[in-house]
Amino acid sequence: MNLRRTRAMASKELRHIWRDARSLIIALALPVIMLLLFGYALSLDVDHIPTLIFDSDGSPESRALIARFEGSRYFEILGFVDDYRTIERSIDREECLIAVVIPKEFSRNLLTGKEVQVQLIIDGSDSNTASIALGYAEALVANHALALQSAQEGGTQAPLPVEARLRVWYNSDLKSQNYIVPGLLAVILMIISALLTSLTIAREWEMGTMEQLLSTPLRPAELVLGKMSAYFAVGAIDTVIVIVVGVLIFEVPLRGSLFFLAVSCFIFLFGALCWGILISAIAGSQLLAYQLGMMTSFLPAFLLSGFIYSIENMPAPIQMFTFLVPARYFITLLKGIFLKGIGFELLALEVAFLTAFATLVFLTATRMVKRTVV
Repeated sequence: MNLRRTRAMASKELRHIWRDARSLIIALALPVIMLLLFGYALSLDVDHIPTLIFDSDGSPESRALIARFEGSRYFEILGFVDDYRTIERSIDREECLIAVVIPKEFSRNLLTGKEVQVQLIIDGSDSNTASIALGYAEALVANHALALQSAQEGGTQAPLPVEARLRVWYNSDLKSQNYIVPGLLAVILMIISALLTSLTIAREWEMGTMEQLLSTPLRPAELVLGKMSAYFAVGAIDTVIVIVVGVLIFEVPLRGSLFFLAVSCFIFLFGALCWGILISAIAGSQLLAYQLGMMTSFLPAFLLSGFIYSIENMPAPIQMFTFLVPARYFITLLKGIFLKGIGFELLALEVAFLTAFATLVFLTATRMVKRTVV
């Protein structure tokens, strides 16, 4: 392999990128737009739950329970109602998510030691949000019951045999942005890299310039590395932009080694760029290359990498398929570096998988380009 020929190929691609100002602006602006859009719009936090209160008892004891809901940051009291019909209409109009119904005999049963029930009516259209909101409400009612029991016994409540003490590591505020933004880096890099390079060789064929390249002493490996090097610079700039925006705007903690993060991004970016060139060599046309690039980069990185949906909850065949998705390993690396501050000694397996993927895709792309040349 001749470094001079590779450098000449990279220079040619850089001039092409620089002259195509619109594509360059899109390549640099799209990551920021995607990060801001997904970072702000895509939230897994469940708080400020719109809540209605139906207090049939109207006693000091029921008002004490209502005060707990009003003082919780997870619930936003919309108002008080006096019938089930109003609750039904509010849920149908998606104005409220949960309604708390306190029965008439609430205070009497409470003071006489009888069983007390509080009804929770919840909109189950979104099962995930509904289950989280229901868990918050049940925990709040249970804590209120324990406080009342302790007060009735004069503050001498016997200690429970097992007591849970909660301590959250790595994301103590439980902010979904700290979970989403590092994963977005993997999704954005996969999309941008694959789409940037998936059009390169196909464009050469459609513009009729591939024959000129074939008449030069340029070898397939030099062609792949030359084209990839030009777009690697654009991808590196995108990586820096996404990291800076994530840390400064979304305040995602970066606890790990910046050098290890750079090396991990380098390996993943190399593999993603080579994947785009492989698609371009297979497709032969820019339209087909674009469609294949989007289908094989965005969808697996978004759906099958653990970015949003837990891999452990997927069917077994799908879980097996996720081992072929490089974004899965990169997201694990990013979360470990950003949130946990761990290094190579605990993430060596993920680095090895990404390195194997990048090497395999580079060799396959070189072979496909060689076959196209022949």
